[in-house]
Amino acid sequence: MAYGNSNQTYDLIVTSLLISLVFVATFFINIRLPIAANGGLVHLGTGMLFIAAIMFGPKKGAIAGAVGMALFDLFSGWTLWAPFTLVARGVQGYIVGKIAWSGGRKGKSPIFNVIAIISSVPFMLLGYYVCELVIFKNWVMPLASIPGNLVQNAVGMLIAIPVCLALKKLPQFK
Repeated sequence: MAYGNSNQTYDLIVTSLLISLVFVATFFINIRLPIAANGGLVHLGTGMLFIAAIMFGPKKGAIAGAVGMALFDLFSGWTLWAPFTLVARGVQGYIVGKIAWSGGRKGKSPIFNVIAIISSVPFMLLGYYVCELVIFKNWVMPLASIPGNLVQNAVGMLIAIPVCLALKKLPQFK
């Protein structure tokens, strides 16, 4: 008796692996920033989110970013942030994937990939601004985390673009 087709199984496996890669890149490769009262982090999970969205499209990019980074929040003491991360990073992954895969490009255009990443950043910034606004009940304090978030996205882009260029040349991704 068949429970599902092989495409569903493949999608489940790939999505699960992408979630794991985002989580691991966030959990094990991060630096706390001393620039804000609430700390702040720069981690390689953002780069992995971008890679997932560019390589596999908006749906997998959204799920990998949202779940992978929300799991990081839950397992690393940032529990209050998890619901906001789920939304902010899900939206960011979706935007990157949607633009990178627009017009049948399937993430193969470095220019559109850069545009996709840059276009997603304001949504991520807004998501975490709202998060900090709710948590700290202060309009000004969340502004202190913007520089760190910008650095995190820039580092993620500097990693993701060349990695995706290299991966797209492999026969498995053509």
